Amino acid sequence: MTSWHDFFIGLAVGLGFALVIWVIYLFKVRSTRIKGENEVKKYKEMLTSRMEIESEGVEKLKKSNEELKTQNENLRISLQTMSQKPGRKEMERLQVYQKAVDRLTINSPGFGPAWQAALKESEEEFSKTYSGVLPFIRRVIPGKTNAQLMDTEDVTNGDDV
Repeated sequence: MTSWHDFFIGLAVGLGFALVIWVIYLFKVRSTRIKGENEVKKYKEMLTSRMEIESEGVEKLKKSNEELKTQNENLRISLQTMSQKPGRKEMERLQVYQKAVDRLTINSPGFGPAWQAALKESEEEFSKTYSGVLPFIRRVIPGKTNAQLMDTEDVTNGDDV
């Protein structure tokens, strides 16, 4: 009987060790599973926060893009309006006149000295408008140039030049 008795004792000790090892294995598997679940939760939170940040960035970019489109349209309209203002046409006309004067100075021998004298007198008169009583009078009473008078007379009388 001792042999059966020893056999069962050995079997019980062996099953006890197996049970202890199996319990330890279950705890390790459970702890690994819990660590994995925690890591998945952490990654999900990181992904969620990143997606929120990126969506906010995309929204900001869309708003910025819309604002820039609006500014672009406003600037286009402003540019179109500025090009149609009367000052722009006069500046273009002034450039045309300047080119014509330059050509006349080069091509016509008698025109140059007369033009230079008239230009010098006009510059001196214009420089006097910045000092003395003359500027005060010009500010109070604006004067008209001959060019403006000639244009209005031509239009009112219907004369051809």
